[in-house]
Amino acid sequence: MVGITLGHYYPLPFQTLAGYEVAQVNLPVAILIWLMIIPMLLKIDFRALSHVKEHWRGVSVTLLINWGVKPFSMAFLAWFFLRGVFSDWLPADQIDSYVAGLILLAAAPCTAMVFVWSNLSNGEPHFTLTQVALNDFIMIFAFAPIVGFLLGLSAITVPWDTLFLSVVLYIVIPVIVSQIIRYFLLRKGGDEALQRILDILGPLSLISLLFTLVLLFGFQGEQIISQPMIIALLAIPILIQVYFNSGLAYWLNRQVGEAHCVAGPSALIGASNFFELAVATAIVLFGFESGAALATVVGVLIEVPVMLSVVKIVNNTKGWYESALKSTGEKK
Repeated sequence: MVGITLGHYYPLPFQTLAGYEVAQVNLPVAILIWLMIIPMLLKIDFRALSHVKEHWRGVSVTLLINWGVKPFSMAFLAWFFLRGVFSDWLPADQIDSYVAGLILLAAAPCTAMVFVWSNLSNGEPHFTLTQVALNDFIMIFAFAPIVGFLLGLSAITVPWDTLFLSVVLYIVIPVIVSQIIRYFLLRKGGDEALQRILDILGPLSLISLLFTLVLLFGFQGEQIISQPMIIALLAIPILIQVYFNSGLAYWLNRQVGEAHCVAGPSALIGASNFFELAVATAIVLFGFESGAALATVVGVLIEVPVMLSVVKIVNNTKGWYESALKSTGEKK
């Protein structure tokens, strides 16, 4: 509401901020995104990749969902709902942009909040760290090709140079910077020094997210006020894909005989989105006022409540999950 109100009554400051661009990259947003992402990546220890073999079944399931199912299922849902079922209620000139935003939202798995979801579901911490480190490594190489492929299938012109610039700015550089900072912090003061910095940067990351949302809603305010139904319509495919992918990951983990402490975070990692990256890329590719930016913001708004509901489902079905594993073992 703050962003909408400010954008409606004081549009000039927002227009001024939108003008600070270099090579199609908005500098204020770039700074805010880095402040969001780098503290998250500081938590990632890429040495955890050596532990992949310890939970290879859960890792395999999560990778399948994250990279083989989720982006493509979201592209299908976006096409089915936005270009089909809801097309009469959406502005025709923005439908392609909405589709692009949903694809961007689903094309990269979540990094930071996953640790929260895993903890709430009593997940195996080593599995969670290993999975996140592996996903971040894959993201460096897979995000741009998957997004480009799916946008191409959706008949959206792909500005490849801008897309690769987004990958460099919002994945490669933050990963390198965060790992360099992490290395020197651990070398000088160990885990305590790293935790002190995380305690300082954690609130900064949240503040940066809030400022980014204010900017986005400032630019999208008129559209939201005039057509509030758009938010609800965009939320529907997002909700379906979250429950579909988390349920599929959870079920597949049970089928392969993985422990519940791995299946829980696997389902949550499989369903959640790296919305910070999606927001940044949508702005770079399509602009502040685009339908793509709005679609990614809708993802931000529903991320926390919907993932908390998945946590509750995972926790409440633990008895069912483990009894199914036990009966399978007895049959064997």
